[in-house]
Amino acid sequence: MKLLIFGATGGTGAQLLAQALDAGHDVTVVARNPDKIPAHHRDRSVIVPGDVLQARTWDAVTGGHDAVLSCLGSRDRRHPTVIYSQGTANIIGAMRQSGVRRLVCLSSAGLEIPPGTPLPQRLVTKVLIQRLYRHGYADMALMEGIVTASPLDWTIIRPPMLTDRPPTGRYRAAAGHHLPDQKSISRADLAHYMLNHIEDQKTWKKIVWPSG
Repeated sequence: MKLLIFGATGGTGAQLLAQALDAGHDVTVVARNPDKIPAHHRDRSVIVPGDVLQARTWDAVTGGHDAVLSCLGSRDRRHPTVIYSQGTANIIGAMRQSGVRRLVCLSSAGLEIPPGTPLPQRLVTKVLIQRLYRHGYADMALMEGIVTASPLDWTIIRPPMLTDRPPTGRYRAAAGHHLPDQKSISRADLAHYMLNHIEDQKTWKKIVWPSG
């Protein structure tokens, strides 16, 4: 497949890029800092310098791809961000203009506390996690609204805590409903899920909860 990846310099995005190339896909990457992508990956992919918040720097390359995969993220917890909402809105705009329909993007399980969550876990999520990541979560919520309102064949993935454990290929996922006992998943396994469910129509127009 011909894949267009955003956020390939982050933890999950780097895993996704490596796995996509190893699987033989034709990959284009939009990156604000192309030098952060390892040289051995740059040699096997098309790197387009560009800022997701400035669509004019990259939107012309969107056409002709089978799917767009977004691992956008912000490391700044102290200040509000628009990287998720505005960045994804720009991606969707470019996709609609070029006729690309398949979008897979990352959000977070921390946006919502599922029914039946034990009280200690509910308190940790509400009092600690949701406050710590409040700016990112607020923008993710806006992003999810933008994605779900679009006519694209979208999938939003809400992973729990991410780890740097090696890939296992053994994980659970629920599409369209909460996953019981969602704990953590490695970035490598999350990337594996994204890559291997691009064509899974059961995940289209669904929110997916994965877990290791």
